[in-house]
Amino acid sequence: MTTTQNERLQELLEPLATAAGVDLEEVTLSKVGGSRVLDVVVDADGGIDLDLVSDLAREIGEALDTPEGSAVLGDAEYRLEVGSPGVDRLLTLPRHWRRALTRLVKAQLEPGGEVVGRVVEVDDEGVLLEIPPVKGRGKTTQRRVAFGEIAKARVQVEFNRKSGDAALDEADADTDADA
Repeated sequence: MTTTQNERLQELLEPLATAAGVDLEEVTLSKVGGSRVLDVVVDADGGIDLDLVSDLAREIGEALDTPEGSAVLGDAEYRLEVGSPGVDRLLTLPRHWRRALTRLVKAQLEPGGEVVGRVVEVDDEGVLLEIPPVKGRGKTTQRRVAFGEIAKARVQVEFNRKSGDAALDEADADTDADA
């Protein structure tokens, strides 16, 4: 997909996402086998539900079937996939970090090194992480990391997260209820 085509798809789909109350995170047109696949990724504070994804997919499909949509996408067949970002999504914007509040993240830092910690606070400049003790020894510490210091970061999947912090557990319960 050319940059121009990507920009035109973004321009066409952004108002639909905004009207639905979600952020248009990514639009990718690719070839899979002999087919074209248009992958649209949306997200929102509190997450998104399947009804919203279904409604938005229908609206996007209708927009792409108009003459304006055909001018951007062309007349060749495509498969439309609309969904939310997976757990392996890179945290690149402050809103991504805000949505990862209370989650464990791993960040590779500029010019090197990494930090693993739980997101405690986020603002427009950076993130405050709670760093667990190494191998259970020592105290939990906090570290402020500016977004400019972060080369790459992702949420870490926690299968055995221990309960204990009431505020974190309550925030997780709210997030899980929205999913």
